[in-house]
Amino acid sequence: MIVRRPSGAGPLRIAIPKGALFADSVRVLDRAGVDVSGLADPGRHLIVRTGDAEFIIAKPTDVPIYVAYGGVDVAIAGKDVLVVSDLDIVEMVDLGFGGCRLVVAEPEDASRSIDELYRHLGVIRVATKYPHIAETHFAARGVQVEIVKLYGNIELAPLIGLADRIVDITATGRTLAENRLRIVEDVLASTARFVANPVSLKTEPERVRDLADRLAAVVPLS
Repeated sequence: MIVRRPSGAGPLRIAIPKGALFADSVRVLDRAGVDVSGLADPGRHLIVRTGDAEFIIAKPTDVPIYVAYGGVDVAIAGKDVLVVSDLDIVEMVDLGFGGCRLVVAEPEDASRSIDELYRHLGVIRVATKYPHIAETHFAARGVQVEIVKLYGNIELAPLIGLADRIVDITATGRTLAENRLRIVEDVLASTARFVANPVSLKTEPERVRDLADRLAAVVPLS
């Protein structure tokens, strides 16, 4: 059940992800004319009120949940976390920054391709933080996989014989290369997106759409 505040009940609530997307999120909002002065140095504050906006500074993977369940009206989130969450959210603007890819990688010295390995074993063991996306990707190819879900250092899995392949996020491929892994397939391209709660879009259409239009007008960031 999605719970929303009554229309016009206060400032527009905007969730911004901590970490890699934070600085560019603040920068694009600033360029769109949003008062972000309170975000210059938020310290330990998780809620920052600035002008007509109330910013919620959140863990990236929690942002889609806040949007879908009405904790915030709008947000900036990576496409990858939106796909993983699979929640009822309206994607409005591709902001173009924070580019990364979800890829399939294998050891550089792998002697068999995925297809050859599958024909030999009948199943591929894949380590990943993104089991649903990995399963969907390989199912579309007609390949049965055994998923090993890990929460960090996915690159270790094939190096210690835990998995045949990995599905993981990379921006440059450098970490994979440093661990003697090579990219063999692209699964998903991801950039930051401006998204909205469906109910907020109906009850606050002017404020939500106006912000979306202003953001669209200032991207890509230079």
